[in-house]
Formats: sequence, C-alpha cells, structure tokens
Amino acid sequence: MTSKAYQSTETDFEEQIQTNMKACRLCPRACGVDRMASKTGICKMGADIYAARAALHMWEEPCISGSKGSGAVFFSGCNLHCIFCQNREIAIGDCGKKITISRLADIFLELEQKGAANINLVTATHFVPQVLQALEIAKRHGLSIPVVYNCSGYEQVETLRMLEGYADIYLPDFKYFDRNLAAQFSHAQDYPEIAMAAIEEMVRQNPAAIFDEEGYMQKGVIVRHLILPGHTRNSKAVLRYLYETYGDSIYISVMNQYTPIYMQEKAVELNRRVTEREYRKVLEFVWELGITNGFVQEGETAKESFIPMFDNEGIEPANEQKKTDKSRLVP
Repeated sequence: MTSKAYQSTETDFEEQIQTNMKACRLCPRACGVDRMASKTGICKMGADIYAARAALHMWEEPCISGSKGSGAVFFSGCNLHCIFCQNREIAIGDCGKKITISRLADIFLELEQKGAANINLVTATHFVPQVLQALEIAKRHGLSIPVVYNCSGYEQVETLRMLEGYADIYLPDFKYFDRNLAAQFSHAQDYPEIAMAAIEEMVRQNPAAIFDEEGYMQKGVIVRHLILPGHTRNSKAVLRYLYETYGDSIYISVMNQYTPIYMQEKAVELNRRVTEREYRKVLEFVWELGITNGFVQEGETAKESFIPMFDNEGIEPANEQKKTDKSRLVP
C-alpha cells in the first residue's frame, strides 16, 4: 500500500512537473513554451516522455560501461541540434515511444535486474522533472545503482540543481571553446559560457571521483570532448580550460569517433573523419598539459557501431515488445 508520505512526495513532483512544463525554461534556450498544452519547445517535445531505447550499452568509458554495460535510456528530443549530430533521428524527435513516469521507473529497475552498472540518462534535459519522479519511485522499490546524467553540456544551472542528490555521475560534453563554432555548428553562440557554468555546478555537487572495487565510478564528473575535423585548435582550448580549472578532480575523455553522417554544405570540413595526424596532435597536447585522469580512444574507433539502433528496445514491457527495425513516434 502506498504510504501517505509517498503520496505527499508524489504530489510535490507532479506540481514541479506542472510548474516547469507550463512555461518551459529547463534548458538555456528558455523558450517558455507551454508543453502541458501539447506544444513543443525547441527540444521538439511536449510534456509526455518519449524514449527510443533502454538497454545495456557497452560503448561508454570503461568505468561507466565496463563488462557489465551501462543501463542507457535514450530520450527523444534535444535542445542543441548540432548539424553533425550522430543521433539525429532521436534528437529531432522522429524516433521513440511515449511512456508514463511509472513505466520509466520500471525501466530503471529492469535495467538494474539485467546487471547494468548504472542508469544512464541520455539527453534527458527536457524531461528532468519527470525523470526525478521516476527515479524516486524506482529508489523506493529498491533501485541502488548509480545514476549517470549524460548530456551535451548545454545545461541550465537551475535545472542541474534539481538533480542534486539524484545524479551520482555527470557525463557532459564540452564541445566548443570557440563561440563562432558553437554558433555555426549548434546555433548556440553562448555554448562556452553555458557549459562552463554547468560543469562548475556538476563539480560542486560531485567534487571527487569515487570508484568501487571493480573500477566502476560511483560518484564524480567525466567531461567528454569530441574532436571535430579541422578544429584541433578548438579542442586544445577546451582541454586547457578544463585541466587548468579542475585539474585531477574531474576525468577528461578525448574522443576521435566523429562520423560524418549528414553531408554539410556550409561546413565542408565536417564531411570527413578526424585524421590520425589531427588526433595525435590533440593527444600530444593532452600529455603536454599533464592530464592523467582521463580516457583516450585508440584504434579504429570512428565506426557506426557507436550509434545504437533506436528501435524502442526495452521501452515497452517485455510481453508487449514489438520487433521493428526503426519505429517512428507512436502514441
């Protein structure tokens, strides 16, 4: 039976959802759309949760995925819309299935039962109030593994503060130090200062990295940087800022997996992969700075295997799963 205390908590969460969805300012775009009225914001989503995949994901950093796999829930929609997006189908809201908050809580528990090292919330910014309620329900039913907040770095500090006590690990990108690149590639000239403030808040909440005996991260911040072809100077600026600001209190993940999926007319340099020379140039800078707490990718990592199938796996209860290749949004 549901306790009176839980009913009160549930009411609080529902009020929080209503407040944030009525004039949404969860992300730095602050578009103010009434998502409760079935209107969609820049994220392309209304108030209903849509997700396109919930499964064990093996392609995160070793301390996140390991051999167990990370319990990744890929949410539909995104507030950034990078022109080179690797997950474009879900970012623009074309893939996914509507789920309730209670179903999302069940998904978290099912992933833990499958042996996931953690719950990995991928691009959940625009659903934070709903996710918090789902996490509260799941925790009351025994969810005990860490929660990873996996995001683009383009985050509102006020929204991150809502996650305090729920997000054990922050896994943001830091894409651009160059405001012009941020404007050209993600329509967000303010990305650098937004990401700086967001990461500062993440580190305030989780100031030290903590690992278990198997090497899985339990608490901490890992900042990712994807090298873009032709823009090693931007990469060096990002890495310098992160290390000079946070030193060894955070982990830095340098990625060379950029894959040109959509041909660009106005940014033709993005129509190729990062060369070995470019990657080595950035890695040499990593060693020069003295970064030791971090991750690099070796070998032929720039493959489409990093991009999962968004086929609604794990979204529906097991007895309702439908075998589809790539489902569109369905109510």
